[in-house]
This record gives sequence, C-alpha cells and structure tokens, in this order.
Amino acid sequence: MYKLYYMPGACSLAIHALLNELKQDVQIIDRSKAQDFERLESRGMIPVLVDNGQVIREGAAIILYLLEKHKNQMLPEGGLEKTRFIEWLMFANATLHPAYGRLFFIGKTLPDGPAKEQALNAASLIISSLWESVDKQLQQSAFVCGSRLTVVDMMLAVYASWGEYFPVDIIISDRVRAVIAAARAHPAYVKAVNDELEASK
Repeated sequence: MYKLYYMPGACSLAIHALLNELKQDVQIIDRSKAQDFERLESRGMIPVLVDNGQVIREGAAIILYLLEKHKNQMLPEGGLEKTRFIEWLMFANATLHPAYGRLFFIGKTLPDGPAKEQALNAASLIISSLWESVDKQLQQSAFVCGSRLTVVDMMLAVYASWGEYFPVDIIISDRVRAVIAAARAHPAYVKAVNDELEASK
C-alpha cells in the first residue's frame, strides 16, 4: 500500500485522484498530523509518496513514477505523443503551479495596501495568460492531452480553485471551465476530495 502525505486542497489532491484512478490502495496522511514528516521531507513540501520504504518527492516525478509503474490509458507509450503529455504535465507542475504560488507568497509577506494590491493584480495577469494557453490547446482536443481526461486535467482543476483565496480577477474561459468541471466530477477525483475531508477532521 502506498502512503501519500497531503494537505487538503493542495496539489497532492491530483496524485490522490490518480491513485484512485489506477485502483491502488493508499493511506493518506495529513502533513500537519504526521510526526515523521520532517524526517521524510526536510523542506516541508508536499506531496510525498512512500512506496515500499522508498520516498518519492515532487509532484511530476510522483505522477510519472505511478504512470510508468501501473497500466493505464493516460501515459502514451512513446514518441511525440508521450513527449506532449510530459510537456503539459510540466506546464501544470512547473509553470502554472508556481504562478499561483506567487499569489500565496504575496498574500503572506506583503502588508495590506496599494503595493500588495498591485502585486496581486500583476500576478493574476500572468496566471490569466497561462490559462489562455490552456484554452488554445483545448481548441484542438477535448481535454488537455487528447480525447480523454488525464491527471493533467485533474491538476488544473486543483489549481483553478486557488484563485478564490485572493481578491483578484483570474480569467478562465468557458472552454477551460468545462474541462475543470469534468475533472472535478470524475469519480476518482470526487473520492479523493471526500476521503481527504474525512481524514482531516
């Protein structure tokens, strides 16, 4: 059985949903309640996956590990199609995720006032431009990585909720919102959300 260290509503949710989709047993552990977490991850970052004593960090690395290990229809076998999947996985993990991270950093470090408002608005403009890139991709396919929903769509569904914590306008097109809604309604995603809510009580 896998162990997944998570925070409610964080990027670890997409990995939890992926484990459900792959029909893998997983013990989820709220980082705030884990006495051994600092030993596993000295930086305090989630997600962290433990598989037979092996500790795996960084969301994209965990996702690729799981998709390579378990039979699925998400990860193409090779060639340009696989490269495109990894490209969008990295866009989500290494471009869109850090863009939202700037909002959290600004919200935590700057005092309330015009400078903070200006910084938040500037960060939100960058995020909106990234969602435009997703919209352009969805003009070519039903989901970000092709004709079927993948963990990349689930990642975007998680990130899209983060803007609600800030007084900013992030523009997400109706086309993108439809994919986000589909990801959030997917049974594996719904189960992950419900299980984390229950475990964090």
